[in-house]
Amino acid sequence: MIGSIRLRELAVTDVDRALTAVAATRSSSTVAMAHLALTRAFTRAQAKDLVLRNVSALTGTPPGTQGRPSRSMTLAQASAVTAAAKAAGPRTYAYVMLSLCTGVRTEEARALRWQHVDFGDPGSVPPRPASVAVWWSVRARGDTKTMKSRRTLGLPRLAVTALQALREEMAPEPGELVFCTPAGQPLDAANVRRSFRAVCKTAAIGADWTPRELRHTFVSLMSDSDVAVEEIARLVGHASSKVTETVYRHQLRPVVMTGAEKMDTLLIRYLAQRVLA
Repeated sequence: MIGSIRLRELAVTDVDRALTAVAATRSSSTVAMAHLALTRAFTRAQAKDLVLRNVSALTGTPPGTQGRPSRSMTLAQASAVTAAAKAAGPRTYAYVMLSLCTGVRTEEARALRWQHVDFGDPGSVPPRPASVAVWWSVRARGDTKTMKSRRTLGLPRLAVTALQALREEMAPEPGELVFCTPAGQPLDAANVRRSFRAVCKTAAIGADWTPRELRHTFVSLMSDSDVAVEEIARLVGHASSKVTETVYRHQLRPVVMTGAEKMDTLLIRYLAQRVLA
């Protein structure tokens, strides 16, 4: 929109026009990122004496469009999605079960390597539970979103079974990615969205769901099962329970329970009832 204008000739009105055009089709956060990037570019240009003033810093950031708020699935919808994911193959099924049963972020799941997965040893003394080390993400330098996002989570039996089936099919080396393309390359966000929307369409719950809403579903199901907000925040790696309450306040009820065991109880009981029915 402004690339054809010489840097020294760029005016505040040009920046206003460009940001307004971005705001017409993009969310407020995207507009803010675009404005920040332009402002930082001008700051560097000033440091190199390429411009006299930072015209981007002289204007405000217009509000963008209202995006669709995140939502969570019901237990029946989550069950339909797990069935559709299982039919889609071990890779998709393992991704959905891990995300749904532990609440990991999609950026954390995509960075997961087999060396981070411990299938446990119930025969050891003391017994070693199955767990997954969520200490990395696909962000710059592999950092997680916050320091509290670094956590080791117990794996429910359904997630363990799904991951074991995937490992048997892949026969991977320990350092390889758990979730990757058939050629072994890292997944990008578009890969995951495309696969997940196909699963949701098969499950007949609509194709407009996003992978991050598996995390929202985990929190909502934990909340509906009377898990304390503080425990939910710890499980999903929120910096504080305030973040959890702000996003999921309408669903939270403060009673203490656990995470992985609850997901096992909920899903296994529901699937058993469906079979008996």
